[in-house]
Amino acid sequence: MTTEERLEKLERELADLKAELANRVRTAAVEVVDENGETRAALFVTVDGPMLSLRDAADQGRAVLAMTPVGPALSLLDEAGKVRATLCVGADGPVLRLLDAAGEVRAGLGVSADGPGLALRDAADKARAGLTVAPDGPGLFLFDTAGKMIWRAP
Repeated sequence: MTTEERLEKLERELADLKAELANRVRTAAVEVVDENGETRAALFVTVDGPMLSLRDAADQGRAVLAMTPVGPALSLLDEAGKVRATLCVGADGPVLRLLDAAGEVRAGLGVSADGPGLALRDAADKARAGLTVAPDGPGLFLFDTAGKMIWRAP
């Protein structure tokens, strides 16, 4: 290997190392201490690019704040690390989703230019109830297990 080839190889390795260091996750630990000086909670904050992760004392992710292509999003996770709630704000407005233990969205609340809406879904991911407040008035909708509307008001 010539000196020039070795120098090029070292420059590539140095560039790769710089990129790896730039992308390393930065973590800080915060303790919540009571008036007696006893630790009541420990919080670990991880910053990874456009994402902030809150981790518990067992190093389990419990909350994630991230910038997504749609907009900012906050996800809350259970003890098993599964997402159980998300709040995001996109071009159409804010949306809150509540998920069951299987990761299925069971309830959603959103506000768009047309107004607010609430949707409730069953374990089979079928819409079962909806409530909207549109410019022409409110609406309440109930659906059967096949997804067919069985009741509506007004």
